[in-house]
This record gives sequence, structure tokens and C-alpha cells, in this order.
Amino acid sequence: MKLFKQLSIVFLVSLLVSPLFAKDGSEKPEITQDIAYFAGGCFWCTEAVFETKDGVINVVSGYQNGTLKNPNYKQVSSGKSGHAESVQITFNPKVVSYESLLRYFFKSHDPTTLNRQGADVGTQYRSGIYYTNDEQKQIAESVIKDLTEKKVFPKPITTEILKAETFYSAEDYHQDYYRNNPYSGYSRYITSKLKKLEAKETK
Repeated sequence: MKLFKQLSIVFLVSLLVSPLFAKDGSEKPEITQDIAYFAGGCFWCTEAVFETKDGVINVVSGYQNGTLKNPNYKQVSSGKSGHAESVQITFNPKVVSYESLLRYFFKSHDPTTLNRQGADVGTQYRSGIYYTNDEQKQIAESVIKDLTEKKVFPKPITTEILKAETFYSAEDYHQDYYRNNPYSGYSRYITSKLKKLEAKETK
């Protein structure tokens, strides 16, 4: 009986410890950071929106999924480089899930206007989700299906779902635009948008 208890204890300890180690015996790294790439119009606004989200560690404005290497703002704005103004979001999945970020993304912009957000018109302002693995792709497709079935939007969602290709950080003056330019005309628009988004979140 005593031997049975000892074996039981050993078995329970092994169950508790095994998830911490890989098959080769090495310790499994704890995942505390992940990356998401979204495009939802002008990246100044998208960046500001996600910087307020709990669990988000860092947001970088940049250019996503185009054909030109190392593009600059002028080239992307022409629409000829093929890039979308996007953001790279580093987040803690223990605090906020990828799905939660996606649903916040859809609340923060109009995903039904093709290549346009308000007065910003052009392919660089398209709505896009750029996944880094199959799990992100499946979650994105599931969320869009759910929003479509529930008729959350009056028109079809035009958001593209593509594998994330090279992301180029935008020029320094684009980073933290809202924080660094709180009194600009565009920042006043962002402030209004953030208030509306906050109201949606509290409903």
C-alpha cells in the first residue's frame, strides 16, 4: 500500500512537470509575446487605437504586403508599391487573445469600404489581416464568418486575409503620431474615434 502511494505521488508530479518540458527534456519556453498585423486605413489612427488596448506591448506603423523593397511613404501613398498602411502589434496572449484583438479591429474601422476609410482613398488604405500562422488564419476566417452571419455590418466585409509578408517600419515621424502630435487636425479626428470606440466597448 505504501509503495502504491509513492508511485501515485511520482505519477502526479510527472503530470505537473511534463508540460514545462519538451520531448528532448529541455525546458519549454513560456509564450508571453505574439505578433499580429492589421491594416485598417491610415496607420496613425490604427496605431493609436491599439496602443490603448490592454495586453498590447508595442505598436509599430509600417507597410505590409507590397512588391517594392524598402518603400517610403511617398511610394506607398502613390498606390503603386502595393503595400497597405498597417501596424505590427506585439501583444501578451496571456492578457489579450488574438481573437479579442481581431474583434477590436473590426469595431475600430469600417471593413466594408473597399480600399477606403472615410476621406482616405486608395489601395494603401485597404482593410487587411495578415496572419503569421495557420491558427491566426483560421481565427480570422472564423471571426469574419461570425460577423457576417450575425449581420453586424450592413454590407459585405471586404477585409483581405493574407499570409504576412515582409513588414517595413514606416519613417520615424509616423511612429506614435497621435502621442507626438496631440493638437493636429488628424489627432482631433483620432480623439473622436477613440471616444466612439470606447462607447462601443462599454455597451
